[in-house]
Amino acid sequence: MDVFDTCYEINRLLTLKNEIAARNLLIRLLANLDHSKTPYPQVVNHMIRATGLFPYLQLANASWDQKYVHHAFEVDVGRRVATLHREQSSVLAKLLDGKNIAISAPTSFGKSFVIDAFIAAKRPSNVVIIVPTIALMDETRRRLFKKFSEEYTIVTAPDTKLGAKNILIFPQERAFGYLDALDSIDLLVVDEFYKASQKHDRDRAPALIKAILKLSKKAKQRYYLAPNIKRLSDNAFTRDMEFVELLDFNTVYLDIKEPYKEFGKDETKKGEKLIDLISQQTQKSLIYAGTYSEIKKISELVISKIQPVDRIYTSHFSKWLRQNYQPDWSLADLVDRAIGVHNGSMHRCLSQLQIRLFEYEDGFDSIVSTSSIIEGVNTSAQNVIVWKSKLGNTNLKDFTYKNIIGRGGRMFKYFVGNIYLLDAPPKSEDVQLDIEFPEEILGTLDEVRDSDQLTDRQVERIIEYRTQMSAIIGDENFAHIKRDNILQDSDADFLLRLAMDMRDNPDEWRGFGYLNSSNPDHWDNMLYRVLRLKPGNWDTQFGKLVTATKTMAHNWDRDLPQLISTLKGDGVDIDDFFKLERTMTFKLAALLSDTNELHKMIINPSVDISAFIGRMSRAFLPSAVYHLEEYGLPRMISKKIHISGLIDFQDPSMDLLKAIDRFKNLGKDAVLAIRSLGPFDRYVVRFFFDGITLDDPEPTEKAI
Repeated sequence: MDVFDTCYEINRLLTLKNEIAARNLLIRLLANLDHSKTPYPQVVNHMIRATGLFPYLQLANASWDQKYVHHAFEVDVGRRVATLHREQSSVLAKLLDGKNIAISAPTSFGKSFVIDAFIAAKRPSNVVIIVPTIALMDETRRRLFKKFSEEYTIVTAPDTKLGAKNILIFPQERAFGYLDALDSIDLLVVDEFYKASQKHDRDRAPALIKAILKLSKKAKQRYYLAPNIKRLSDNAFTRDMEFVELLDFNTVYLDIKEPYKEFGKDETKKGEKLIDLISQQTQKSLIYAGTYSEIKKISELVISKIQPVDRIYTSHFSKWLRQNYQPDWSLADLVDRAIGVHNGSMHRCLSQLQIRLFEYEDGFDSIVSTSSIIEGVNTSAQNVIVWKSKLGNTNLKDFTYKNIIGRGGRMFKYFVGNIYLLDAPPKSEDVQLDIEFPEEILGTLDEVRDSDQLTDRQVERIIEYRTQMSAIIGDENFAHIKRDNILQDSDADFLLRLAMDMRDNPDEWRGFGYLNSSNPDHWDNMLYRVLRLKPGNWDTQFGKLVTATKTMAHNWDRDLPQLISTLKGDGVDIDDFFKLERTMTFKLAALLSDTNELHKMIINPSVDISAFIGRMSRAFLPSAVYHLEEYGLPRMISKKIHISGLIDFQDPSMDLLKAIDRFKNLGKDAVLAIRSLGPFDRYVVRFFFDGITLDDPEPTEKAI
């Protein structure tokens, strides 16, 4: 690719107002120059300036005006200065001007970077950031902690005491616990706000809309982020926001290749192509599998076709997995081959560690994933391989497909993202985001305070619900539920059915207090009764969930391999174990919490199973241990620290903040000195301390 001929063509395209083609050609030119280690001539810098990609300017050979532009777009992003590209700067200017913005831009745009620049410039008192997953919560926490923790309290765990200035980061389910604590919110950020549409996320949309509605009333300013939305329909939640659509402003080039056309439905040739792509072990690849069963299929293929490699990180990690989870776990076999697995079920610390090792040149070469890789983390790769155009049991939609392939490429690292389609892509379409009030949340709203967002029919539904529920629990209790957001479930119709069942069948609820028993064998009847009242959406059979819950009651007393082995006899494998633990800590604990509140109001106010629910929501682990897993410290290492006597995790007062303060006071070296820690344990401890201290970890913290 001749530099000057290419720049001539780029300039011609700009003259024709075809900036997209010009930018794509420029990025491919930059990739070639980067590969050959060729400094940019001034004419290349001129093209960079003309297309708005200011961070790419090379100052060594830049003219004075190019250097001026680079400096003009520099902003403080927290402990360092960075140059924004043209459209990032435009969005930041709107926010600094006090506007409410809903932005749709490509994955590589850098939407989150604008948040850091806003905080650094405005120094707001309270920022609330709603993220879709725990994994993204920790990634965001780590980024903002490094930049702003000296001035702000960074809040992620429930019941954390607020400081004078706060940045709160959590999934929507945790937002309600802080509604009363926050008098006002200077900036409300909703990441991946397309999930407020039931079309895109039927399960989470009601809770997210409820959180947006409640938090917006206290927010002075709002910033909503999403990829791949072409139009935003009129709706009550974004009506006063400026919609900024920047889908055409890409910072990397996606080179889409279609090998599926060569082999069609031939699964053997498809598998051979995948092995050919990832066995070179010279480029980083994300493999989108589509479903859990396809991950298993890919795993079996990879293990049979690719030989193990001897690398310090992967070898130690594989050994650690076999020791701490299951000796014959297929994930360990994949790790031996420098390949990881990312899904929404496995322990958070495992997902975090694999993403970290994927970033290392001598770590993972590839990661096989479900949609969790696009929802849970901000990671990218040189190659994205679409193995199956599925999202669970449904066909992949163009919106999600674009989100997946958008993980290809990254500024300054991979100018070009190679996209390999091993299955036919969905039909291309412009996505309009429609956000409507889910009927099930109407009962949680107020016909007066929320009337500006509601239709007359919806107001009637709210009044009808209030009348019915108040007749069962009383006006005072109903007001208490509304005022203090006591009930977690957003499905008002279900809550009404639950209350009616208690009213009509009080004798069948007399044994509810048995859930406080220290003997898990006493829990069966009530767990089954509660589960059967809310059929569907449990991702598992009731019997397995109840059995697993009783076994997990020993999560702290027994080693994980022992627990997993015990459940094998009940038809629960290690992947089931992760799913069941997640279901128990989130869905089942929330259901029991609502049941407990209504039981106190309708059946017996002296029976309270809050302590049991608290333990269940923490997977029956000490409170700090469970929340430290979100920070990257696995329970088995916490247990070794506990046994060493450095920290007493069974102390009832040892919450997350107290534990983190204790770690900081002890220092990393004191923890690393524990004799029972293995080589990979020590690596994990360094990774954990990296997330709670301001020290820059590289390169020394990579050491095993």
